[in-house]
Amino acid sequence: MNFAEELKWRGMIQDVMPGTEEQFQKEITSAYIGFDPTADSLHIGSLVQIMILVHLQRCGHKPFALVGGATGMVGDPSGKSKERNLLDEKTLNHNLNAVQKQLEQFLDFDCGANSAEVVNNYDWFKDLNFLDFIRDVGKHISINYMMAKDSVKSRLETGMSFTEFSYQLVQGYDFYWLWKNKNCKVQLGGSDQWGNIVTGTELIRRKGGGQAFAITTPLIEKADGGKFGKTESGNIWLDKAKTSPYKFYQFWLNSSDEDSKNYIKIFTLKTQQEIEKLITEHGETPHLRILQKAIADEVTTRVHSVEDLKMAIKASSILFGKSTAEDLKSLDEGTFLSVFEGVPQFEMKKEDLSSGILDVLAEKTQVFASKGEARRMIQSNAVSINQEKITEDFQLTENNLLNGKYILAQKGKKNYFLIIVG
Repeated sequence: MNFAEELKWRGMIQDVMPGTEEQFQKEITSAYIGFDPTADSLHIGSLVQIMILVHLQRCGHKPFALVGGATGMVGDPSGKSKERNLLDEKTLNHNLNAVQKQLEQFLDFDCGANSAEVVNNYDWFKDLNFLDFIRDVGKHISINYMMAKDSVKSRLETGMSFTEFSYQLVQGYDFYWLWKNKNCKVQLGGSDQWGNIVTGTELIRRKGGGQAFAITTPLIEKADGGKFGKTESGNIWLDKAKTSPYKFYQFWLNSSDEDSKNYIKIFTLKTQQEIEKLITEHGETPHLRILQKAIADEVTTRVHSVEDLKMAIKASSILFGKSTAEDLKSLDEGTFLSVFEGVPQFEMKKEDLSSGILDVLAEKTQVFASKGEARRMIQSNAVSINQEKITEDFQLTENNLLNGKYILAQKGKKNYFLIIVG
Protein backbone atom coordinates (compact mmCIF):
# COMPACT_ATOMS: atom_id res chain seq x y z
CA MET A 1 0.00 0.00 0.00
CA ASN A 2 1.06 3.59 -0.65
CA PHE A 3 1.38 5.25 2.78
CA ALA A 4 0.64 8.83 1.71
CA GLU A 5 -2.33 7.79 -0.43
CA GLU A 6 -3.69 5.69 2.44
CA LEU A 7 -3.58 8.71 4.76
CA LYS A 8 -5.10 11.03 2.15
CA TRP A 9 -8.34 9.14 1.60
CA ARG A 10 -8.68 8.69 5.35
CA GLY A 11 -8.44 12.47 5.85
CA MET A 12 -5.31 12.12 7.97
CA ILE A 13 -2.95 14.58 6.26
CA GLN A 14 -2.68 18.29 7.07
CA ASP A 15 0.85 19.29 5.97
CA VAL A 16 3.42 17.48 3.85
CA MET A 17 7.00 18.59 3.37
CA PRO A 18 8.05 18.54 -0.31
CA GLY A 19 9.69 15.25 -1.27
CA THR A 20 8.05 13.24 1.52
CA GLU A 21 5.77 11.15 -0.70
CA GLU A 22 8.65 10.39 -3.04
CA GLN A 23 10.77 9.25 -0.08
CA PHE A 24 8.16 6.68 0.95
CA GLN A 25 7.89 5.39 -2.62
CA LYS A 26 11.67 5.11 -2.99
CA GLU A 27 12.51 2.68 -0.15
CA ILE A 28 11.51 1.20 3.20
CA THR A 29 11.53 4.37 5.27
CA SER A 30 11.86 4.82 9.01
CA ALA A 31 9.58 7.42 10.58
CA TYR A 32 8.78 8.41 14.14
CA ILE A 33 6.19 10.04 16.34
CA GLY A 34 6.84 11.39 19.82
CA PHE A 35 4.51 10.70 22.74
CA ASP A 36 4.41 13.00 25.74
CA PRO A 37 4.45 11.20 29.14
CA THR A 38 2.42 13.82 31.02
CA ALA A 39 0.15 11.05 32.39
CA ASP A 40 0.45 7.33 33.01
CA SER A 41 -1.88 6.59 30.12
CA LEU A 42 -2.42 7.85 26.59
CA HIS A 43 -5.91 9.03 25.64
CA ILE A 44 -7.88 8.74 22.43
CA GLY A 45 -6.31 11.93 21.08
CA SER A 46 -3.04 9.96 21.04
CA LEU A 47 -4.84 7.15 19.22
CA VAL A 48 -4.77 9.25 16.05
CA GLN A 49 -0.96 9.20 16.07
CA ILE A 50 -0.86 5.53 17.04
CA MET A 51 -3.00 4.73 13.99
CA ILE A 52 -0.58 6.70 11.80
CA LEU A 53 2.23 4.39 12.97
CA VAL A 54 0.00 1.34 12.41
CA HIS A 55 -0.67 2.44 8.81
CA LEU A 56 3.03 3.20 8.34
CA GLN A 57 3.97 -0.35 9.32
CA ARG A 58 1.14 -1.93 7.30
CA CYS A 59 2.50 -0.08 4.26
CA GLY A 60 5.89 -1.74 4.75
CA HIS A 61 7.78 1.05 6.53
CA LYS A 62 9.50 1.07 9.92
CA PRO A 63 7.83 2.88 12.84
CA PHE A 64 9.64 4.38 15.80
CA ALA A 65 7.56 5.41 18.81
CA LEU A 66 9.51 7.91 20.89
CA VAL A 67 8.62 8.29 24.56
CA GLY A 68 9.83 11.62 25.89
CA GLY A 69 11.85 10.87 28.99
CA ALA A 70 13.85 14.04 28.29
CA THR A 71 11.25 16.24 26.60
CA GLY A 72 8.78 15.26 29.32
CA MET A 73 11.06 17.06 31.78
CA VAL A 74 10.78 20.27 29.73
CA GLY A 75 7.13 20.39 28.64
CA ASP A 76 5.90 21.13 25.13
CA PRO A 77 4.44 24.67 24.86
CA SER A 78 2.61 23.89 21.60
CA GLY A 79 -1.06 24.76 21.97
CA LYS A 80 -0.64 25.67 25.63
CA SER A 81 -1.67 29.05 27.00
CA LYS A 82 0.45 28.80 30.14
CA GLU A 83 3.44 26.99 31.58
CA ARG A 84 2.88 23.39 32.61
CA ASN A 85 3.91 21.98 35.95
CA LEU A 86 7.12 19.98 35.61
CA LEU A 87 6.96 16.34 36.68
CA ASP A 88 9.29 14.87 39.27
CA GLU A 89 11.54 12.03 38.12
CA LYS A 90 9.61 9.25 39.91
CA THR A 91 6.29 10.30 38.35
CA LEU A 92 7.87 10.74 34.95
CA ASN A 93 9.44 7.25 35.00
CA HIS A 94 6.15 5.71 36.09
CA ASN A 95 4.37 7.46 33.22
CA LEU A 96 7.05 6.42 30.72
CA ASN A 97 6.75 2.75 31.61
CA ALA A 98 2.96 2.83 31.39
CA VAL A 99 2.93 4.66 28.03
CA GLN A 100 5.55 2.34 26.56
CA LYS A 101 3.46 -0.73 27.47
CA GLN A 102 0.43 0.81 25.77
CA LEU A 103 2.34 1.56 22.57
CA GLU A 104 3.66 -1.98 22.41
CA GLN A 105 0.18 -3.46 22.09
CA PHE A 106 -0.53 -1.74 18.75
CA LEU A 107 2.62 -2.40 16.69
CA ASP A 108 4.52 -5.48 15.51
CA PHE A 109 7.99 -5.64 17.05
CA ASP A 110 9.08 -8.83 15.30
CA CYS A 111 8.33 -8.68 11.58
CA GLY A 112 11.73 -8.24 9.96
CA ALA A 113 13.06 -5.06 8.39
CA ASN A 114 10.08 -2.93 9.38
CA SER A 115 9.77 -4.13 12.99
CA ALA A 116 8.65 -1.35 15.30
CA GLU A 117 10.94 0.11 17.96
CA VAL A 118 10.25 2.17 21.07
CA VAL A 119 12.98 4.69 21.92
CA ASN A 120 13.38 7.05 24.87
CA ASN A 121 15.09 10.38 24.22
CA TYR A 122 16.45 10.42 27.78
CA ASP A 123 18.91 7.76 26.56
CA TRP A 124 20.73 10.26 24.33
CA PHE A 125 20.19 13.38 26.43
CA LYS A 126 21.36 12.02 29.79
CA ASP A 127 25.07 12.26 28.87
CA LEU A 128 24.82 15.48 26.85
CA ASN A 129 25.88 18.46 28.97
CA PHE A 130 24.44 21.94 28.64
CA LEU A 131 27.54 23.59 27.18
CA ASP A 132 27.91 20.90 24.52
CA PHE A 133 24.24 21.27 23.61
CA ILE A 134 24.22 25.05 23.18
CA ARG A 135 27.55 24.92 21.30
CA ASP A 136 26.83 21.98 18.97
CA VAL A 137 23.08 22.36 18.53
CA GLY A 138 22.04 25.89 19.53
CA LYS A 139 24.43 27.61 17.12
CA HIS A 140 22.61 26.11 14.12
CA ILE A 141 19.19 27.63 14.89
CA SER A 142 18.78 31.40 15.16
CA ILE A 143 16.68 33.21 17.77
CA ASN A 144 14.72 34.85 14.94
CA TYR A 145 13.87 31.42 13.56
CA MET A 146 12.69 30.19 16.97
CA MET A 147 10.68 33.37 17.70
CA ALA A 148 8.75 32.97 14.46
CA LYS A 149 7.15 29.70 15.62
CA ASP A 150 3.45 29.87 16.54
CA SER A 151 4.08 28.07 19.83
CA VAL A 152 6.36 30.96 20.83
CA LYS A 153 4.51 33.90 19.25
CA SER A 154 1.23 32.96 20.95
CA ARG A 155 2.92 33.20 24.35
CA LEU A 156 4.91 36.42 24.00
CA GLU A 157 2.31 38.51 25.82
CA THR A 158 1.62 36.09 28.69
CA GLY A 159 5.25 35.02 29.04
CA MET A 160 7.32 31.92 28.43
CA SER A 161 10.25 30.48 30.37
CA PHE A 162 13.56 29.64 28.75
CA THR A 163 12.74 26.00 29.55
CA GLU A 164 9.71 25.97 27.27
CA PHE A 165 11.38 28.24 24.72
CA SER A 166 14.14 25.65 24.34
CA TYR A 167 11.67 22.81 23.73
CA GLN A 168 11.78 23.08 19.95
CA LEU A 169 15.57 22.74 20.03
CA VAL A 170 15.32 19.64 22.21
CA GLN A 171 12.70 18.04 19.94
CA GLY A 172 14.69 19.11 16.89
CA TYR A 173 17.71 17.30 18.30
CA ASP A 174 15.59 14.15 18.74
CA PHE A 175 14.97 14.12 14.99
CA TYR A 176 18.64 14.79 14.29
CA TRP A 177 19.74 11.96 16.61
CA LEU A 178 17.29 9.47 15.10
CA TRP A 179 18.29 10.54 11.58
CA LYS A 180 21.99 10.07 12.36
CA ASN A 181 21.77 6.91 14.49
CA LYS A 182 18.65 5.13 13.25
CA ASN A 183 18.44 6.36 9.63
CA CYS A 184 15.05 7.87 10.50
CA LYS A 185 14.10 10.24 7.68
CA VAL A 186 10.53 11.30 8.51
CA GLN A 187 8.82 12.77 11.53
CA LEU A 188 5.06 12.42 11.89
CA GLY A 189 2.76 14.22 14.30
CA GLY A 190 -0.25 16.43 14.87
CA SER A 191 -0.49 19.72 13.00
CA ASP A 192 0.35 21.61 16.21
CA GLN A 193 3.81 20.00 16.01
CA TRP A 194 4.70 21.43 12.59
CA GLY A 195 6.99 24.13 13.99
CA ASN A 196 8.91 21.68 16.18
CA ILE A 197 9.20 19.17 13.34
CA VAL A 198 10.52 21.76 10.88
CA THR A 199 13.17 22.76 13.44
CA GLY A 200 14.33 19.14 13.34
CA THR A 201 14.58 19.07 9.55
CA GLU A 202 16.52 22.36 9.63
CA LEU A 203 18.95 20.96 12.20
CA ILE A 204 19.49 17.86 10.05
CA ARG A 205 20.18 20.10 7.05
CA ARG A 206 22.43 22.60 8.82
CA LYS A 207 24.28 20.36 11.26
CA GLY A 208 24.26 17.06 9.37
CA GLY A 209 24.09 18.20 5.76
CA GLY A 210 21.20 15.77 5.24
CA GLN A 211 17.61 15.84 4.16
CA ALA A 212 14.56 14.89 6.21
CA PHE A 213 10.81 15.00 5.72
CA ALA A 214 7.52 15.44 7.57
CA ILE A 215 3.79 14.77 7.54
CA THR A 216 1.31 16.17 10.05
CA THR A 217 -2.28 15.17 10.71
CA PRO A 218 -5.18 17.55 11.26
CA LEU A 219 -6.43 18.01 14.81
CA ILE A 220 -9.82 16.31 15.08
CA GLU A 221 -12.76 18.63 15.52
CA LYS A 222 -16.26 17.46 16.35
CA ALA A 223 -19.10 18.52 14.10
CA ASP A 224 -20.77 20.39 16.97
CA GLY A 225 -17.60 22.31 17.79
CA GLY A 226 -16.89 20.36 20.98
CA LYS A 227 -13.42 19.08 21.80
CA PHE A 228 -12.74 15.56 20.59
CA GLY A 229 -12.11 12.98 23.32
CA LYS A 230 -13.55 15.13 26.10
CA THR A 231 -16.66 14.23 28.08
CA GLU A 232 -18.26 15.65 31.21
CA SER A 233 -16.05 13.34 33.26
CA GLY A 234 -12.86 14.31 31.39
CA ASN A 235 -10.56 12.54 28.94
CA ILE A 236 -11.29 9.16 27.40
CA TRP A 237 -8.18 7.18 28.36
CA LEU A 238 -6.73 4.01 26.86
CA ASP A 239 -6.12 2.57 30.33
CA LYS A 240 -9.19 0.65 31.54
CA ALA A 241 -8.44 1.71 35.13
CA LYS A 242 -9.04 5.34 34.07
CA THR A 243 -11.82 4.78 31.53
CA SER A 244 -13.66 1.47 31.73
CA PRO A 245 -14.12 -0.52 28.50
CA TYR A 246 -17.85 0.10 28.91
CA LYS A 247 -17.41 3.89 28.95
CA PHE A 248 -14.84 3.64 26.16
CA TYR A 249 -17.31 1.66 24.05
CA GLN A 250 -20.11 4.09 24.87
CA PHE A 251 -18.02 7.08 23.72
CA TRP A 252 -17.85 5.72 20.17
CA LEU A 253 -21.42 4.43 20.24
CA ASN A 254 -22.72 7.90 21.17
CA SER A 255 -20.81 9.81 18.49
CA SER A 256 -22.88 11.76 15.97
CA ASP A 257 -23.55 10.46 12.47
CA GLU A 258 -21.38 13.23 10.98
CA ASP A 259 -18.46 12.52 13.31
CA SER A 260 -18.75 8.78 12.77
CA LYS A 261 -18.13 9.21 9.04
CA ASN A 262 -14.72 10.68 9.95
CA TYR A 263 -13.95 8.41 12.90
CA ILE A 264 -14.42 5.21 10.93
CA LYS A 265 -11.71 6.32 8.49
CA ILE A 266 -9.30 7.48 11.18
CA PHE A 267 -9.67 4.86 13.90
CA THR A 268 -10.41 1.61 12.07
CA LEU A 269 -8.42 -0.46 9.58
CA LYS A 270 -11.39 -1.06 7.31
CA THR A 271 -10.78 -0.58 3.59
CA GLN A 272 -12.19 2.30 1.57
CA GLN A 273 -14.73 -0.04 -0.04
CA GLU A 274 -15.84 -1.44 3.32
CA ILE A 275 -16.26 2.04 4.76
CA GLU A 276 -18.22 3.36 1.78
CA LYS A 277 -20.55 0.36 2.05
CA LEU A 278 -21.08 0.95 5.78
CA ILE A 279 -21.76 4.68 5.23
CA THR A 280 -24.37 3.81 2.58
CA GLU A 281 -26.05 1.22 4.83
CA HIS A 282 -26.02 3.66 7.73
CA GLY A 283 -27.66 6.34 5.59
CA GLU A 284 -30.50 3.96 4.74
CA THR A 285 -31.15 2.93 8.37
CA PRO A 286 -29.54 5.57 10.62
CA HIS A 287 -31.54 4.42 13.67
CA LEU A 288 -29.53 1.17 13.69
CA ARG A 289 -26.32 3.18 14.26
CA ILE A 290 -24.35 0.88 11.98
CA LEU A 291 -21.35 3.22 11.74
CA GLN A 292 -21.11 3.82 15.46
CA LYS A 293 -21.30 0.10 16.26
CA ALA A 294 -18.65 -0.76 13.66
CA ILE A 295 -16.25 1.80 15.14
CA ALA A 296 -17.01 0.90 18.76
CA ASP A 297 -16.53 -2.82 18.11
CA GLU A 298 -13.19 -2.50 16.32
CA VAL A 299 -11.59 0.19 18.48
CA THR A 300 -12.67 -1.36 21.79
CA THR A 301 -11.24 -4.71 20.68
CA ARG A 302 -7.93 -3.17 19.58
CA VAL A 303 -7.45 -1.01 22.68
CA HIS A 304 -8.79 -3.56 25.18
CA SER A 305 -9.84 -7.08 24.10
CA VAL A 306 -12.63 -9.17 22.58
CA GLU A 307 -13.69 -10.14 26.12
CA ASP A 308 -13.90 -6.48 27.17
CA LEU A 309 -15.96 -5.72 24.06
CA LYS A 310 -18.42 -8.52 24.89
CA MET A 311 -18.69 -7.21 28.44
CA ALA A 312 -19.28 -3.66 27.18
CA ILE A 313 -21.99 -4.78 24.75
CA LYS A 314 -23.68 -6.81 27.49
CA ALA A 315 -23.48 -3.84 29.87
CA SER A 316 -24.85 -1.46 27.22
CA SER A 317 -27.94 -3.63 26.72
CA ILE A 318 -28.83 -3.50 30.43
CA LEU A 319 -29.99 0.11 30.45
CA PHE A 320 -32.22 -0.55 27.45
CA GLY A 321 -34.00 -3.48 29.05
CA LYS A 322 -32.61 -6.00 26.58
CA SER A 323 -30.65 -8.05 29.07
CA THR A 324 -31.30 -10.86 31.52
CA ALA A 325 -30.56 -11.24 35.21
CA GLU A 326 -27.74 -13.58 34.21
CA ASP A 327 -26.19 -10.84 32.07
CA LEU A 328 -26.25 -8.55 35.07
CA LYS A 329 -24.62 -11.17 37.31
CA SER A 330 -21.88 -11.79 34.75
CA LEU A 331 -20.59 -8.20 34.81
CA ASP A 332 -17.36 -7.63 36.70
CA GLU A 333 -17.48 -5.03 39.46
CA GLY A 334 -15.74 -2.28 37.47
CA THR A 335 -18.13 -2.59 34.52
CA PHE A 336 -21.15 -2.85 36.81
CA LEU A 337 -20.22 0.35 38.66
CA SER A 338 -19.49 2.14 35.36
CA VAL A 339 -22.95 1.33 34.04
CA PHE A 340 -24.70 2.59 37.15
CA GLU A 341 -22.43 5.50 37.97
CA GLY A 342 -24.51 8.43 39.13
CA VAL A 343 -27.67 6.50 40.08
CA PRO A 344 -28.92 7.04 43.67
CA GLN A 345 -27.13 4.81 46.18
CA PHE A 346 -28.18 3.44 49.55
CA GLU A 347 -26.33 1.38 52.12
CA MET A 348 -27.73 -1.33 54.31
CA LYS A 349 -26.41 -4.08 56.59
CA LYS A 350 -26.18 -7.68 55.45
CA GLU A 351 -28.26 -8.86 58.41
CA ASP A 352 -31.15 -6.69 57.17
CA LEU A 353 -31.50 -8.82 54.03
CA SER A 354 -33.88 -11.05 55.99
CA SER A 355 -36.31 -8.14 56.43
CA GLY A 356 -39.33 -8.17 54.16
CA ILE A 357 -38.88 -6.57 50.75
CA LEU A 358 -41.19 -3.68 51.71
CA ASP A 359 -38.99 -2.92 54.73
CA VAL A 360 -35.86 -3.03 52.58
CA LEU A 361 -37.23 -0.70 49.89
CA ALA A 362 -38.95 1.82 52.17
CA GLU A 363 -37.18 1.71 55.56
CA LYS A 364 -33.71 0.17 55.29
CA THR A 365 -33.27 2.24 52.12
CA GLN A 366 -35.32 5.08 50.65
CA VAL A 367 -35.99 3.62 47.20
CA PHE A 368 -39.66 4.37 48.04
CA ALA A 369 -41.00 7.07 50.34
CA SER A 370 -43.31 4.61 52.10
CA LYS A 371 -44.28 0.96 52.31
CA GLY A 372 -47.62 1.88 50.76
CA GLU A 373 -46.00 3.29 47.67
CA ALA A 374 -43.69 0.27 47.43
CA ARG A 375 -46.64 -2.11 47.74
CA ARG A 376 -48.66 -0.31 45.05
CA MET A 377 -45.72 -0.31 42.60
CA ILE A 378 -44.97 -3.99 43.25
CA GLN A 379 -48.64 -4.87 42.72
CA SER A 380 -48.47 -2.94 39.43
CA ASN A 381 -45.61 -5.20 38.35
CA ALA A 382 -43.31 -2.15 38.18
CA VAL A 383 -40.51 -3.14 40.56
CA SER A 384 -37.49 -5.27 39.75
CA ILE A 385 -34.58 -6.58 41.78
CA ASN A 386 -31.52 -7.40 39.68
CA GLN A 387 -33.59 -7.13 36.46
CA GLU A 388 -36.29 -9.56 37.64
CA LYS A 389 -39.86 -8.52 38.51
CA ILE A 390 -40.80 -9.21 42.12
CA THR A 391 -43.91 -9.80 44.24
CA GLU A 392 -44.62 -8.78 47.85
CA ASP A 393 -43.47 -12.14 49.19
CA PHE A 394 -40.04 -11.85 47.52
CA GLN A 395 -37.23 -12.58 49.99
CA LEU A 396 -33.70 -11.24 49.61
CA THR A 397 -30.76 -13.54 50.43
CA GLU A 398 -27.00 -13.35 49.98
CA ASN A 399 -27.50 -15.17 46.67
CA ASN A 400 -29.04 -11.95 45.34
CA LEU A 401 -25.84 -9.95 45.92
CA LEU A 402 -24.06 -8.93 42.72
CA ASN A 403 -20.28 -9.12 43.04
CA GLY A 404 -20.89 -10.08 46.66
CA LYS A 405 -22.25 -6.72 47.81
CA TYR A 406 -24.66 -4.98 45.42
CA ILE A 407 -28.39 -5.10 44.75
CA LEU A 408 -29.91 -3.29 41.78
CA ALA A 409 -33.43 -2.05 42.44
CA GLN A 410 -35.58 -0.62 39.68
CA LYS A 411 -38.93 1.11 39.69
CA GLY A 412 -40.58 1.72 36.38
CA LYS A 413 -38.47 1.49 33.26
CA LYS A 414 -35.75 4.04 33.89
CA ASN A 415 -35.37 4.61 37.64
CA TYR A 416 -32.45 2.61 38.99
CA PHE A 417 -31.13 2.48 42.57
CA LEU A 418 -27.96 0.85 43.80
CA ILE A 419 -28.06 -0.77 47.22
CA ILE A 420 -24.66 -1.46 48.74
CA VAL A 421 -24.77 -4.23 51.33
CA GLY A 422 -22.03 -4.27 53.97
